Amino acid sequence: MEDQFQLHAQGLESPATQHFGIVPSDTAFLATIPRALYANTSGTATLEDRAGAVITYNLIAGQILPFRAVRVRATGTSAALIGWA
Repeated sequence: MEDQFQLHAQGLESPATQHFGIVPSDTAFLATIPRALYANTSGTATLEDRAGAVITYNLIAGQILPFRAVRVRATGTSAALIGWA
């Protein structure tokens, strides 16, 4: 398939080019750090940043959270999440 944008640099404001299901874990880091998270279902998402800070977000289905989490904790996460990278 031809990609008309293959010669353009992808910036942080560019659309994602990959999507993947998030499997929450209290110990494992995400294999790919996403550009954003998409809430496939309503619930909570407990996210960890690069500095190790952990915060729980209340999400509604269809919400986009533009955050580059390094870990989605299983404890405290009830929403089904999709990563966009």
